[in-house]
Amino acid sequence: MFKSLPLLPAAALGVLLAVPALAQPIKIGMSQPLTGPVAASGTYVANGARLAVEHLNANGGVLGQPLELIVEDNKSNPREAVNAAEKLILRDKVPVMIGAWGSTFTLATLPKLEEYGVPLVVETASSSKVTTAGNPWVFRISPTSKMEALAFAQKLASFDPPIKQVDFLSVNNDWGLGAATEFEAMLKTHGIAVGRKETVSPDATDLSAQLAALRNTGSDSLIVTSGVEQLTLAIRQASEQRLKQRVITTGGSFPEQLLEHPAPAGYVSTHLLFFSPWTVDKAVHPEVAKAYVAGWEQKKLPFPGLTEGFRGYDAVLTVAKAIELAGKAEPAAIRDALWKTQVAGVNGDIAFEKDGPQGKESGQNAPNIYVVKLADGKVTEQ
Repeated sequence: MFKSLPLLPAAALGVLLAVPALAQPIKIGMSQPLTGPVAASGTYVANGARLAVEHLNANGGVLGQPLELIVEDNKSNPREAVNAAEKLILRDKVPVMIGAWGSTFTLATLPKLEEYGVPLVVETASSSKVTTAGNPWVFRISPTSKMEALAFAQKLASFDPPIKQVDFLSVNNDWGLGAATEFEAMLKTHGIAVGRKETVSPDATDLSAQLAALRNTGSDSLIVTSGVEQLTLAIRQASEQRLKQRVITTGGSFPEQLLEHPAPAGYVSTHLLFFSPWTVDKAVHPEVAKAYVAGWEQKKLPFPGLTEGFRGYDAVLTVAKAIELAGKAEPAAIRDALWKTQVAGVNGDIAFEKDGPQGKESGQNAPNIYVVKLADGKVTEQ
C-alpha cells in the first residue's frame, strides 16, 4: 500500500493558499477534449485535475511552490491535440503534461513529446499502442483495453443468464477498435462466441442503423465502447428498439442521464468503471477517494462525473509526487522521477512498470477495475 499525498478535508478548500504569495508557480499542462463529441468526459477529467491542484495548493503546493494547471482544448480532434501540445510546451513552457483523453488524440501527440523532451502522464487512453510505440516520455495510469478485458473475464461467472455470444458496437477509432480486438480475444479463450461487429463514427448522433443490424444476431450480449454521449444514446436506443442483448459498456464512462431519466422499467445495463462513487468505502484508499468525492460535491459538480473526474485527480497527484521526488520542475528530471513514483490514488496504488521496446520503454500502471449494473435509475455492484 502506498502512502497518499497530504489532502485537506473539503471544508479547507476555501482557505487561502498555504504557499508564499510570491512563489513562482510550477506549471502542469493538460490537453483534454473540452468541445466536440467527447467534451463531457474531457470536462470531467479537467475538473478532477483542477480539484487536485486546489487540494495540493491548500496544503502547501510542491517544493514550496503553488501548482498552476494550464488546460488546452484539443477539441476531440487529433490534429488539434498536436496543436494543444505545442502550445503548452512552446508557449507556456510546461515541464510536464497530462492528456489527451482519447487514444487517437494521445497517439497523435506522442511524437511531439519526444521531439521536445516533455513527459506525459496518460490519464484515459487505453490503446496498447500508447505504451508499445517506443516513446520513453510516456507514463500511463489508465488500464489498457487488454487489462480491462482480463478484469472483465473474472466477472463472467456472475452473469445470469450466462454470456454465450457477444456482438460489438465500437467507436471507429484506435480506442474502439482496439477494445473490440482485446475483448474478442478474451471471450474466445473462455469459449464465448462472437457475433456481429458494428462501428460508429465518433461524431454520430443516431445509432439506429447499427442497432437495427444487431437486432437478430442471436447474441445475448452487446459490448459497447464509446464516450459517455454515445454509450448513453446506444442504451437508450437499444431499449427503445427492444434489442434482446444485454448491454455492457467498456472504457470507464457512465451514462449519467439514465440515473434521472432511466431506460424502460426493468432494463439492465452493465458498466466497466475505474472508480465507483457508489462504493467509496471499498476503494483501495478510502481516505483519498472520500477527499476527492467531498471536494467534487462541494463544488456541486455532477455526481456521475466522479466516475471519470478521478482520472485528472490521480494524474495530478502522480505528477506532483514526481516533481517532489525530482526536486525541480524540469522535464528530464520529472521523467526520471516518474519511474520511482508511488502514489495512493483514487483508483488505487499507482506505480509504473516498463512496457514497449527495450531501451525506449514507456511506463504502464496496473489500475483497478469495477463492474456495476444500472437498472431503473439505481446502481449496484456486479
